Amino acid sequence: MKHIISDPGILGGKPVIEGTRLSVEHILGLLARNMSHREIVEAYPILTVEDINGVLKYAAKALQNDIVIDVKMASGV
Repeated sequence: MKHIISDPGILGGKPVIEGTRLSVEHILGLLARNMSHREIVEAYPILTVEDINGVLKYAAKALQNDIVIDVKMASGV
C-alpha cells in the first residue's frame, strides 16, 4: 500500500496517493459515484485495492476532528 502524502509541488499540496497525482478527494468522489474498488483499480492500474482502503482510512482519520460542517444536500445528489 502506498502512503497518502501532501507536497506543495503536487496538486497544490492536496493529499495524494504517493507516486501518483491522484488526490484523496478524487478517489472519494469516485467512490461517492458508486464506483467499486475493483472498478477504480481497473481505471487506474497503478492503484491497488489496499490503496483505496488507505484513502478511506485517511478520510476517516481526517474527520475525527470536532469540527462539524452543516451541509444540506438537494435530493438526488
